[in-house]
Amino acid sequence: MTEGTGRRAGDLPDDLTDVEAGMWQAFRNGSVYDLRSGDAAVDDPHGPHPWGPERSVRARVVCWLLLDGPPALAGRVSSLKLTGLRITGTLDLAGGTVVPYVELMGCRFENEVLLPEARFTTVRMVDCAVPRLEAARVHTEGDLHLPHCRFPAGIRLTDARIGTDLLLNQASVHHDRAGRSIAADGLIVGQDLQAELLRAHGEVSMRGAKVGASVSLRGAQVTSPYTRFALNAPQLTVGRTLYLTPAALGAPLLSGVTPARGTRIQPFACQGGLRLDDGRFGEAVDLEGARFSFTDEQALSLRRVQAPELRFLGERPPRGQVVLSGARIATLVDRAAGWPGPGNLHMGGFVYENLVPRGPFPLTERLDWVAAATAEYNPEPYERLAAVLREAGEDEDAREVLLAKHRRRRETLPPAARLWGYVQDGAVAYGYRPGRAALWMAVLWAAGSLAFAHAGRPAPGPGGAQQQWNPALYALDLLLPVVDFGQASQWQLDGLWQWLAAAMVLLGWTLATTVAAGATRLLRRR
Repeated sequence: MTEGTGRRAGDLPDDLTDVEAGMWQAFRNGSVYDLRSGDAAVDDPHGPHPWGPERSVRARVVCWLLLDGPPALAGRVSSLKLTGLRITGTLDLAGGTVVPYVELMGCRFENEVLLPEARFTTVRMVDCAVPRLEAARVHTEGDLHLPHCRFPAGIRLTDARIGTDLLLNQASVHHDRAGRSIAADGLIVGQDLQAELLRAHGEVSMRGAKVGASVSLRGAQVTSPYTRFALNAPQLTVGRTLYLTPAALGAPLLSGVTPARGTRIQPFACQGGLRLDDGRFGEAVDLEGARFSFTDEQALSLRRVQAPELRFLGERPPRGQVVLSGARIATLVDRAAGWPGPGNLHMGGFVYENLVPRGPFPLTERLDWVAAATAEYNPEPYERLAAVLREAGEDEDAREVLLAKHRRRRETLPPAARLWGYVQDGAVAYGYRPGRAALWMAVLWAAGSLAFAHAGRPAPGPGGAQQQWNPALYALDLLLPVVDFGQASQWQLDGLWQWLAAAMVLLGWTLATTVAAGATRLLRRR
């Protein structure tokens, strides 16, 4: 291939094919070079129809144009805009600096595309067939667009730097030899990362990635039977919201808006583990309508995630676990049907400040939610729920939660302590239902008064009776251990009546002790 002074002046090199010569002139003119036949089946870059020399260019010539191409024609801006071409050989721009704008539409690549450590302004590859994209540490000042493309051997964007947006909408990506479809650890995107309706057949790895605005995986289908995780994104930082929500097929689906009648909806679906541990999200993590398919060992892991809002509105995983240990969320939006059952939910150290249930979520089911997260007794989830309810003004519900906590703890105690717990529960519900003490006192007082009224006048005590016999006052004196009405010491009962008096004294002390214990808990707000 001639690379003399004529080329620098813009003349055509000697050994270009006619197709390459047309591409050369279109590059200088900044115009689109379109070699489509007009037959949609033939022009499909992913279809079976072969593309011959009449629409093929060498990858080496493409690299030549991008790295050291001819000057633009007067009044034009040079750019590479190809539609419907086949690029033979390996497109290798590794380490190069590409100034012209690059746009490839409906093209077919014979071999993988190599862009590691290359620098671009903007790259758009739309609906292209690319065996594999190697772009570790690639740098773009503007966008990197890869929508509708197919990558049979995966994409590598490790430590890539995208100046504005990264688009993977409706792309289809299969796995590489390591089982990964998209390897994007350390990726930095200046604005949005959009991968709506993505089909990933292998692990999507975004460990330590940073996205300035939002990450949208609406309607994406992520499947990985080859690795533990289908979406592996620990330490992901997103400036705004992570969307793992449905998308409309054939029409945009606006968040919070009911889709038009007849619109087909595709939910986000994850077959394999999903890890977002230690993630930081500026606005929310949205799981509305998400579907998860796990094995027993896999999980939706949100350990130590921090976000102003978590919308846990996906479908309940039939298997696997949900882990929220150490997560810190300002507002938890959830629904009862979305949470897994006992043994599959872990919330140790999970902190949330507000609860916003979507649909019916009665307190009994909320208590089941806490119980599901504590296979062994742990007071923390109960106390967190009670604190949130109390802050919301639901004091009665908060007391019910704390009562449930004590009942759960009671089952872990030895027999004697458990028996005392039942006494406290039955008497005053561990102090959270103080009105019950007055009811018990009234019942015991009435029963004692009635019984002593049938005892007749007892014998006076050692000091001699100075008062009239009053069965009701005598029963009350026995029941109130800290108040002396002067009756118990004035009269001397014998036989069964003496045993009845002793029993009422014991019941009075028991009732007073449980009331005091309950009052102490209320004062401590536990």
